[in-house]
Formats: sequence, C-alpha cells, structure tokens
Amino acid sequence: MSDNLSLNPDTLEKNELILGFIPLTDCAPLVIAKEMGFFEKYGLEVSLSKETSWANIRDKVAIGILDGAQMLAPMPLAMSLGLGPIQKPMVTAFSMDLNGNAITVSSDLYREMLAVDSDDMLQHSTTVLALKTVIDNRNKKGLEPLSFAVVFPFSTHNYELRYWMASAGIDPDRDVRLVVVPPSQMVEQLQKGLIDGYCVGEPWNSIAVQKGLGHTLITKYEIWKNSPEKVFGVTEEWAVQHPNTHLALLRALLEASRWVDSRENRAKVTEIISRSIYINAPENIVRMSMTGTYQFAPNSMPQALPDFNVFHRYAANYPWRSHAVWFMTQMIRWGQIEEPIDIHATAAEVYRPDIYRAAGKLLGIAAPTADHKLEGAHHQNWKLVESSVTTLLGADSFFDDSIFDPMSPLDYLKSFPIHNMSLALQQLQDSIRYQSLQPAAVPVDQEIPR
Repeated sequence: MSDNLSLNPDTLEKNELILGFIPLTDCAPLVIAKEMGFFEKYGLEVSLSKETSWANIRDKVAIGILDGAQMLAPMPLAMSLGLGPIQKPMVTAFSMDLNGNAITVSSDLYREMLAVDSDDMLQHSTTVLALKTVIDNRNKKGLEPLSFAVVFPFSTHNYELRYWMASAGIDPDRDVRLVVVPPSQMVEQLQKGLIDGYCVGEPWNSIAVQKGLGHTLITKYEIWKNSPEKVFGVTEEWAVQHPNTHLALLRALLEASRWVDSRENRAKVTEIISRSIYINAPENIVRMSMTGTYQFAPNSMPQALPDFNVFHRYAANYPWRSHAVWFMTQMIRWGQIEEPIDIHATAAEVYRPDIYRAAGKLLGIAAPTADHKLEGAHHQNWKLVESSVTTLLGADSFFDDSIFDPMSPLDYLKSFPIHNMSLALQQLQDSIRYQSLQPAAVPVDQEIPR
C-alpha cells in the first residue's frame, strides 16, 4: 500500500513509532496495520514491541519507551487516576475490539462442580451457581480457598470475573483468592495446579481446553454482550504533542480493524497473528474463535459464536464514555478507588470520542454523535440514531438482565449487595449531575446478515 499514501510524512510530528502489544488475538488490528501496510499508507514507520505483561505496557508507555500500546480498556483510567504505582494522564480515542474473553476452570474443579450441581452445569449462565456450591462445601470442610487468576488488577477480566461471581453470592475478596498472572502463563499455572481457574483472552482458554487441562464455563460475550475489551492508549502529553501523528495512527487502525472484521479475511488474519513473533500459538486453535466458533470442553463439538471477536462492526472502535463510567463503578465497588472523584469529568478527559470522530470523518466512517449510551438495554441488535448515519449496534445485555445508566452511577452502585467499597457513596454525589439517558434506538427484529 506504500504507493497510495494518504498523508505526507512531512506533516507528521513523528513518523517512527514503537507500539506495544500483548500476545492475544485482539492484538490483530495493530499486527494487521503493520503487516498489510496500513501504517505505511499514512506515512508511519511502526515497530511492534511484544510485551510479557500489562504492567510492562503501563510502565513503558508512561515513561515514553513506547509511543502507545494495546491496553486493557480500564488501564488508561487507572493510570490517569493514579491507581497503582504510576500516575500519568492518559488518552484513548480508539477501542480495539469487543468481547474476546472467557472464564476457564481446571478439569478437576469442573468435575467437582458437575458432581455437586449437574443441573446448573447445563447452562453457561448458571455454572456460577455450581461454583458457589463447591466453595460453600470447601468452606465447611475448612479447605483452602480456590485460586482464580486475572491478567491485571485494572482489567475487564478482573471486573467480569468479580461481577459473575458476585451474581451468585460469591464474594471475590473473601470466598476465593484472586491473583494476577500474565496471559501467556495462565495455562502453565493451571497445569501445575497453582490456580484453579482464570479469566483471560484467547487463545489461552482454547489452549487449555485443547490440552485437556480445562473447561470453559462462560464467555465474556455471554456475561455482557458486545462489551469493550482493549483500547489503543497514549499519554495525554503525547497526544497533545503529536496530534497529526495520532490521527494518522487512528486512521490506520480504523482501516486495519475494518479489514480484520471482514469474514473473508479472517483466515489470513489468523495465519499472521499466530506467527511466533506475535501470539506464537497453533494456528488451528487461534482459528476457531477468530472464525466464529468456540470449543468449551475437551472432545466436544465447537459451537457457533460469531460475535466472540468483534473488531469493527457495531461501531466497535468508538470509545464510549459510558464504558469508562462503568469501569469506574467497578473500581469503586471493589475498593480500588478510595477518594472521591468526578466520574464524568474523568471519563471525558480519558475517553476521547471527539478525536475518534475526527479520524472517522477523514475516512468517511460513520460515528455516533452521542458520548454515552444505556448499557444492557438491548437484547438484540439495534439501530443507533444518534449518529452521523444511523448505525447498527450489537446487543449489549448483561447476563443478569441489569441495566446500567451511565448518568446514574450512584444508584447503580447502591444496587450491589456484595462489594468492598471503601468510599462513602455520598462523597460521590457532586459528580452525579446529569439527567438519566433514554434509549435512542430503533430495534432490529432480526440479525443483520454479515
């Protein structure tokens, strides 16, 4: 694509960039932008740096070793708020994907769950009830708590796992032991018996299943349909100093994400991202989730799950501030935020749909005109009318049928019987100053053919 440059490199503040990624299937937009020439098209010379942990990503972006990186969607918020060892104002103007995670347990724990509650093991949504029974039985016997791993404290994985457990009355801070393990080490830790289960992205669930080490209980898509997963993050300072370079990056990533999301390209995407320099995993395993099927148990037939990985459709790349607000409610719920914050101001500073809209406009890509939306209100695909062009969005329902109004986070937090809040909710009252949202949508009765 180098013969079709859309941007003169001389207009860029910086054209040689180092971008970080973690070996997961949702690094695909970055990898494809490089391999298929989308970065080059916009005058960018990009080196991709394969990192071993999210802590590495955080630290290297913060101190400028990396210009930007694939990040867990809550990470820019946590860094901006100073949660953890580093405080650095961050910006994300690009969501890399929706869905993509799952919760997997060891084969031993799966058999134990099946023995105590075979009925609840029949449906993915109720497997957590069987886990609750196992935990209660272990507590009565005075056994050590089960250990579950997440990839980072400020991660979708942590909040999904906690949300799922708490729905069944499991207190994740008291009834189990939660530990942080880098994604690529999850399977080994499970095999050694150091953990009993985990929440992670692909291909690390499927590898455990293929090796007969684990069973996947439920996917992220089934917990919260079409929920945010990774974002592309840069420091606020970098974004201010490199506005043209930032827009060029976003344009390249938008084109790459659109290319990745085309079904006819998924086989090629799978072949590329499976390579040793990227994910370094068997292509046949990576292919399943990337092509819309998912195997939950060893020796079982793969099931159709066409939206397990969504990279562009449903306005997947748009950085909804309602997602940012939801993440902060979970940070408060589980005691990570201990001082009062202005939730909406923080969301507006970190999640930047205005920058996304500028990049999308240059490409003629429709973008929502709203910054927030109700989450959980749609069980089917629906049409967003608050957009430059009426846009098809995917279902966004939670598995417990709850609805999250981002303009009423205080009421949402009050609804949780299980929490570990260290912040009095009244202290947050000053940040709750908007009217509730109403669904601005036209329902879609049937799936739109893809």
